[in-house]
Amino acid sequence: MSFPFSTLMVQGTTSDAGKSTIVAALCRLLRRKGIRVVPFKPQNMALNSAVTEDGGEIGRAQALQAIAAGLAPHTDMNPVLLKPSSDIGAQVIIHGQVRAEMDARDYHQYKTIAMQAVLESHQRLCQQYDSVIVEGAGSPAEINLRDRDIANMGFAEAVDCPVILVADIDRGGVFAHLVGTLSCLSPSERHRIIGFVINRFRGDISLLEPGLEWLEQQTGKPVLAVLPYLHGLFLDAEDAVQAVQANAGAFRIVVPSLPRMSNHTDFDALRAHPEVDLRFVRQGEPIPPADLIILPGSKNTRADLAWLEQQGWPQQIARHLRYGGKVIGICGGFQMLGQQVHDPRGVEGTPGSSAALGLLEMETEMTSHKRLQQVQGICAFDAQQAGVTGYEIHMGESHGAALSQPAFFIDGRAEGALSVDGQVLGTYLHGLFDTPSASSALLRWAGLASDHAVDTQALREASLDRLADAAQPLLDALCVLRNDSVDVST
Repeated sequence: MSFPFSTLMVQGTTSDAGKSTIVAALCRLLRRKGIRVVPFKPQNMALNSAVTEDGGEIGRAQALQAIAAGLAPHTDMNPVLLKPSSDIGAQVIIHGQVRAEMDARDYHQYKTIAMQAVLESHQRLCQQYDSVIVEGAGSPAEINLRDRDIANMGFAEAVDCPVILVADIDRGGVFAHLVGTLSCLSPSERHRIIGFVINRFRGDISLLEPGLEWLEQQTGKPVLAVLPYLHGLFLDAEDAVQAVQANAGAFRIVVPSLPRMSNHTDFDALRAHPEVDLRFVRQGEPIPPADLIILPGSKNTRADLAWLEQQGWPQQIARHLRYGGKVIGICGGFQMLGQQVHDPRGVEGTPGSSAALGLLEMETEMTSHKRLQQVQGICAFDAQQAGVTGYEIHMGESHGAALSQPAFFIDGRAEGALSVDGQVLGTYLHGLFDTPSASSALLRWAGLASDHAVDTQALREASLDRLADAAQPLLDALCVLRNDSVDVST
């Protein structure tokens, strides 16, 4: 089989319509057919990111799509990444490296430069692969963002590629979403859409068919596939924190849902552990008792420290420790465990210093250089010296006596810290719990003696295969559609 689209773009009527998963499914399906396929997202805005083999960072969803395609993640797969640091500002990452901190208005002007990076990456991928499957961002119907658009139709028009439009029927109003989105597009953009995908359907398909016929008559566009709602998928989230079902009587882990929380995918393995009850505590919610409290990564450590103070977390953590509980801090959460966090140059926001939680004898100073590295080593706190793999993705350097008792040894160097009383552990390593041996060691240290190990890699692969199996009708329809010589040029 040959896939007739050298570049195909998947756009959505809304955020979280299923663009990421459909791109992943198509990548897995084409890989099965022996086609050299690569995922691509021109611009991504997300606080979940992954470190690439070429020493940069990209959106987590593109790393997942790379796995689906059988590839190592590379910065060309997501040339522009925006990591929000406030409601109006974000860190701008181009080809995997930090370029600047910009507010929304400045970035809007900068898009013409960012577009060049997008087109350069797309061209390189086209030269290396048979097919590029592109994911849009948000919705093309955001007409206020049409000027200088690089994420949706602006990119599709620039490279002259066809687009399929995805809508989530589980939200309701699916026909309004599709027809309304089309009405917001220019004639050339509407012409570029070669068909629709209705995602997350559950129920009797015969009851949907009259609506499908009406949609095709109203728009002149075919419905390429109706994809089912798949329960129990284990996939890296692009940004949103997914709800977690509590396991009654299980080992209780509590995580504050920081306003600028980053890489919450660190907790995916714990979500899947049958003996763990992991809960994210949002603003205004009572802080429940726990066996283990984990402070997650943060894109703005000092601002999230202030939020913790407002929500009463320092007092709750102190009480938790008095009763013998354990605390882990990851990346920004590790920085919060120290005495002070300094940001003299305003790397993450307003210049200044903030008092931290005072649980480890160390201080952190924010630096403009971001450390990006995939790592492996051993757990220093574990008598069995369990192996660990992970990645570092942080700005700032920590110094102090606490670091003389490390939590890990990474490539021979000391990393992280373990408090003198053994109750508090901090580390810059993300992905700790994805290594079964390290996850078991950390849970054992925290008080859960369990023989169960969650293999996140196997769960992820199985979920990608389920996605691909469900999306086979879409691939079949795309091949038939192109064989009928559909012309998307203007």
